[in-house]
Amino acid sequence: MSAGGDGKASLNFSSKVRLPRLSVEQYVKGVRENNRTVLAQAITLVESNSAAHMEMAQEVIRQLLPHTGNSIRIGVSGVPGAGKSTFIEAFGTMLCEKGHRVAVLAVDPSSTVTRGSILGDKTRMELLSRNPQAFIRPSATGGTLGGVNRKTRETMLICEAAGYDVILVETVGVGQSETTVRSMVDFFLLLMLTGAGDELQGIKKGIMEIADALLIHKADGENRTRALIAKGEYNRVLHYLQPATTGWETKAYMCSSVTGEGIPEIWDVIGQFRETTVKSGGFEARRKAQLLDWMHSMAQDYLRATFFGNPQVAQLLPAIEQAVASGELSPTSAVQQLVAVYEKAIMK
Repeated sequence: MSAGGDGKASLNFSSKVRLPRLSVEQYVKGVRENNRTVLAQAITLVESNSAAHMEMAQEVIRQLLPHTGNSIRIGVSGVPGAGKSTFIEAFGTMLCEKGHRVAVLAVDPSSTVTRGSILGDKTRMELLSRNPQAFIRPSATGGTLGGVNRKTRETMLICEAAGYDVILVETVGVGQSETTVRSMVDFFLLLMLTGAGDELQGIKKGIMEIADALLIHKADGENRTRALIAKGEYNRVLHYLQPATTGWETKAYMCSSVTGEGIPEIWDVIGQFRETTVKSGGFEARRKAQLLDWMHSMAQDYLRATFFGNPQVAQLLPAIEQAVASGELSPTSAVQQLVAVYEKAIMK
């Protein structure tokens, strides 16, 4: 993104994405009919950074909006090795057997060095990926305008318009993406392991505070007894933490994707959560707040890209950075100089 001398931002993304020449109406019709080929193409359209694609994608989203919002949106995260993909496959398969249609959106942040992503979640959910009632979409954030915020949110809306009533958003680890996903789902499920060690306690506490339920995974065989102990320990900790959702008590549960024990129970918990929060008004209030958060996040991304994409700012920035790094200029003075240059440029 760049801004010319008149200060008006323009989208100048180069894109290697090749899309079929479908019209907006064809995209909308294909998504509404759950044509999986068109559904995948519509998501690719949303993920593209081409200015022309982004404009068309927004029109597709606008026409699909009346058909969205009818799903339960569930975020799934956990410490490395917790078995998120394994759980999602078992959980999603159970839901499909119950008659639900499940969309899995696997958020895979792009490398800040290579801009590449692994996108390996679909290969780890082989059984679920073959289920006609399920749709799995691994997506890279790409580090571009809106990142996980824009792309995952809009992909979620497209899946809802296609008739998927359960949306599972999987994050790759413990970090910033968890906070972002928390801001776009109704229910946030945190997978835990037994005996993870004291070194992870700080991470656990931070992410436990945004979870609506903790699930001790791999609670089978010799590990089942340890899972029971861990469940009790986590519940004691949760008793002293502020619940992530007003009017809802976050608790720890346990399950096994191998035996299936506890998986139906966590779906019941999510159902109770939805019933409780819909009745209290918290469900709708959270969704409205998330829309506003999305708007503010997009505005911040746009302003940041416009500022640093300004030719005058871009030209001055290397010298300013060098001056700050060498101690010749304070960060505050540096920002003031850059802002002055930017404001002068957009006033022309």
